[in-house]
Amino acid sequence: MSAYVHAALLLHEAKKQIDEENVKKVLKAAGISIDEARVKALVAALSEVNINEAIKTAPSIVAPTATPASPAPTPEKKEEKKKPPEEEKKTEEAAIQGLGALFG
Repeated sequence: MSAYVHAALLLHEAKKQIDEENVKKVLKAAGISIDEARVKALVAALSEVNINEAIKTAPSIVAPTATPASPAPTPEKKEEKKKPPEEEKKTEEAAIQGLGALFG
C-alpha cells in the first residue's frame, strides 16, 4: 500500500490531480502491478484530505540524533585455575618426553 501513497505524494508534489488514472500511471511507470480496489480506496480516502496540512502535522520520520552510548559492560575475567606446582611439573616433563620422541 505504501507504493500507492507514494504515488499520491508524487502527484501532489508535481501539482497533478490525484485521481485513479494518474495514480495508475505513476504505479505503472514504477513497474508496480496495479490493484484497482486499492487505487479506488486511496483516491476516495484522499478526496477530503488537505495533503499540505496533513504533511505539516504528520510526525517527522527523521532519524533520531545520535546519543552517546553508554559504555558496554566489561566482561568479567574468569580466573584461571592454576594447577598445583606438582601437576605443572608433571605436565612439563610429559611434554618434554613427547618432544624427545620426535628426535629419537
